[in-house]
Amino acid sequence: MRKPLISIIVPVFNEEANVARAYEAIISELAPRDDLDFEIIFTDNHSTDATFTRLKELAARDQRVKVLRFARNFGFNRSILTGYRYARGDAAIQIDCDLEDPPNLFHDFIRMWRNGHDVVVGVRAKRPEGRLMSLARRTYYRFLNRISDSEHQINAGDFRLLDRQILDQLKVIDDAQPYIRGLTSELAQNQASIAYKRTNRREFGRSKFPLAQLIKFGLQGVFAHSTIPLHIATFVGMAIALTTALVTGIYIVARLLSSEAAPWPRGFATTTVLILFGISLNALFLGIIGEYIARIYQQVRRRPTVIIEKSLNIDASGLVRDEVHRGAPH
Repeated sequence: MRKPLISIIVPVFNEEANVARAYEAIISELAPRDDLDFEIIFTDNHSTDATFTRLKELAARDQRVKVLRFARNFGFNRSILTGYRYARGDAAIQIDCDLEDPPNLFHDFIRMWRNGHDVVVGVRAKRPEGRLMSLARRTYYRFLNRISDSEHQINAGDFRLLDRQILDQLKVIDDAQPYIRGLTSELAQNQASIAYKRTNRREFGRSKFPLAQLIKFGLQGVFAHSTIPLHIATFVGMAIALTTALVTGIYIVARLLSSEAAPWPRGFATTTVLILFGISLNALFLGIIGEYIARIYQQVRRRPTVIIEKSLNIDASGLVRDEVHRGAPH
């Protein structure tokens, strides 16, 4: 009987000091198992350091290492999505190259997958960060769950296992700006989670998610899985219009009833504040509408998800219609 194949997806960008370490950690966990086979797919988001050189060295000595190098940086979500789309495994597990998520959790993922779960999510019960950031994360995910049609695990990242059925669906989904965490939650029919303590810290290199990037990543999740911001803009606009009409009526009545000796009110400051407030709201709502229009624009252009510049130990030509491959595999 054929042993199940597990694909390990590792997105990388400028991780020259971490790729060999990540490879060794994955090998040490999965190589001793004789009940399954595995492959490791590195998706290189056009690193500008020696990351690809290190990956070539790994691929040269181990055929289980597959490498896809992009022609430019296409973003974290597209990098993960491409790895999932090229995975040949019966299941795939994504893990970050910095090993802040523990590879020894692979065994629990696989056990729950064999018990019938199509998506197994790693939930961070504890992580080495400040209370304010931790509170912000929990608040964000609760807010996202309230406005989204699908449920998102609180304190869950991209460290998860996907069944072959989910991987096949990711191949045909056409989304110009995918949000993988929400997308896999939508596709899951029997999702499970495993809580773990994220106590490891990045040893080499810098995090690719500073605060500004985290905010951008969070907004992407909101705009990808909910149209509630558009409805909020409509309702707030209507409320402000009604309030303005009411205040205008009160002003007219008060002006008619006031004497010329005691005009009421002069209101220059009030008028100025209201005008600036209205301009600010218009700018905010136009920004929200612009975000959705930009997503529509990206979608209708139908550009490839990524452009693969080089591939190692994997045939990247014509496997997925949303990827473009330049030249023959290397």
